Amino acid sequence: MKNNLIFIGMPAVGKSTVGIVVAKRLGMSFIDVDLLIQEEEHKLLREIIAESGQDGFLKIENRVNASVRADNCVISPGGSVVYCDEAMRHYKKIGTVVYLKASYQTIKRRIRNPKKRGVVLREGQSLKDLYYERAPLFEKYADITVPVDGGRIEDTIKKVLLAVKKYKKRGDSRKKLDKQPGRTLK
Repeated sequence: MKNNLIFIGMPAVGKSTVGIVVAKRLGMSFIDVDLLIQEEEHKLLREIIAESGQDGFLKIENRVNASVRADNCVISPGGSVVYCDEAMRHYKKIGTVVYLKASYQTIKRRIRNPKKRGVVLREGQSLKDLYYERAPLFEKYADITVPVDGGRIEDTIKKVLLAVKKYKKRGDSRKKLDKQPGRTLK
């Protein structure tokens, strides 16, 4: 069933904070996949990364995200989920992917210590490198992109709700057109 919303974006963009409020306002449940990973592994994200390395963490992240079974939920996976092909294919099947897009300057201001935050950085990789590596992947998977720079959290929530409403309305009208004889959608 494709009635879930999956929030993707860089760490500190507001996926969990915005996701919880959007879920409440839409009468949906909320799933924070980072918490699911910690529950399954009985460790904090930064401990998993320290012990398993980036590749090991991504395998765990892919497995947990690809196994999420949800109906009428807002789902907030970690920012590195876009490296997990199986997980992202799963999310595209079960929901609408919403990219909360922030500039590098915004992310840098919000993340003071990437390691403590559980951000997966390769040896010698900077937060800026990571941002520009992930941005095209977020764009690739996004059904909806919501810019979040410069606004308050309430502004972001309103933008997300409006974008989701427009997206669903557009999808409904495409379905109606598709059912009309002689009409072809491109």
